[in-house]
Amino acid sequence: MSFDGSGPAKLLEYNADTPTSIFESAVFQWTWLEQAMERRIIPNAADQYNSIHERLIATWNELGQGRHLHLTGTTGSEEDLGTLTYLEDTAIQAGLTTTIIDIEDIGWRDEGGFVDLTGRDIELVFKLYPYEWMFRDAFGVRLKDAPTRWIEPPWKAVLSNKGILPLLWEMFPGHPNLLPAYFEDDPRACELGASYVRKPLYSREGANVELVSNGVPFAEQQGPYGAEGFVRQALAPLQSFSQQFAILGSWLVGHTPCGLSIREDSSPITGNNSRFLPHAIL
Repeated sequence: MSFDGSGPAKLLEYNADTPTSIFESAVFQWTWLEQAMERRIIPNAADQYNSIHERLIATWNELGQGRHLHLTGTTGSEEDLGTLTYLEDTAIQAGLTTTIIDIEDIGWRDEGGFVDLTGRDIELVFKLYPYEWMFRDAFGVRLKDAPTRWIEPPWKAVLSNKGILPLLWEMFPGHPNLLPAYFEDDPRACELGASYVRKPLYSREGANVELVSNGVPFAEQQGPYGAEGFVRQALAPLQSFSQQFAILGSWLVGHTPCGLSIREDSSPITGNNSRFLPHAIL
């Protein structure tokens, strides 16, 4: 979200699938809050909008129902494995038994469905792996046939790409927290004029995003996306603080809002190397 302190926050994107930075949001910034109070950097009465950790444990408890939980992703990625390990810890605290497995190690048994390396049925699984990748994988066509319950569920593929932005604007035109947005091949995209943000339908960490002002691109980021098409969204310049551009992230767990995170970058396009900032309510 973009917020300049004087008007409604504007939704820039909605990530309904891969929750990277959840450890920083749930644990790191709360640890910072406690230490900042201990060192008298902030008042002891300070607070933080952050109950992510507690909500995760409560939600795992609701979802578990005696089932074994598998957590999968690209375990060769240090960041992804760290995220899976943290989520596994919250599930264990909720009383679930767990297994972390690389996405490439998941197998298929014709008479049962998805299985792990020991042949155990995968009944309940959290995946840190984009659905657009899964649909292209060899076992992607099996998603509809398996009894496995996926977290996030496959219908989140509808929400986890930039196509949700023009759909939201069409459903709620003029909403104070939304920016006008259109598919690039929609004639109505010209209503945005010469200043807009061009985003590929599938993109992560700002890849292939381009910012245009008065017809002139002033920031862009390279990447592998764009073949699927683009959307155009009204330009909402980020507020600059000491030449750093900050965006706000709002967390939901089990459909419940429960946390705030802040990331900043020297570029107005928040990228893969952006910094995480903790927050305090004074």
